[in-house]
Amino acid sequence: MRHVLSVLVENEPGVLSRVVGLFSGRGFNIESLNVGPTLEPDISLMTITTRGDEHIVEQIVKQLRKLITVIKVVDLTYEKAVEREMVLIKVSAEDEKRAEVLRIADIFRCKVVDVSPTDLTLEITGDQNKIKAIVNLLQRFQIKEFVRSGTVAMRRSMQID
Repeated sequence: MRHVLSVLVENEPGVLSRVVGLFSGRGFNIESLNVGPTLEPDISLMTITTRGDEHIVEQIVKQLRKLITVIKVVDLTYEKAVEREMVLIKVSAEDEKRAEVLRIADIFRCKVVDVSPTDLTLEITGDQNKIKAIVNLLQRFQIKEFVRSGTVAMRRSMQID
């Protein structure tokens, strides 16, 4: 099962290695990890995406909460949340292909962030399904480079069932 954890931590050296150590110690892979400062410069927010057994993830969450530098842990798997990723894709787009790539970019509300005579670089933001869909469509144009940020997530304000 896929789990998305939001972990609020003190922004100090060694915090990341301790958090990651809890996962590796349990034999869990981290699918994506994003860390960035919050509005308070001494506090950072980690968004960790992993897959695995619910019981073990629950144990990891409990152990995370015991770390002195961890302020708060929320498993967004069971919450209504907004998730986004950002992807940069460089696609071969010469002559007759360029218009079609631009149409696909427009349909998916992508930004063209770099242009050359032979390539287009697109910035795509969205959930995993949107990313997967556009990557599948762009495969036939020869994807030259691909960079993915991983998941960032936030609990929705309105928790309507």
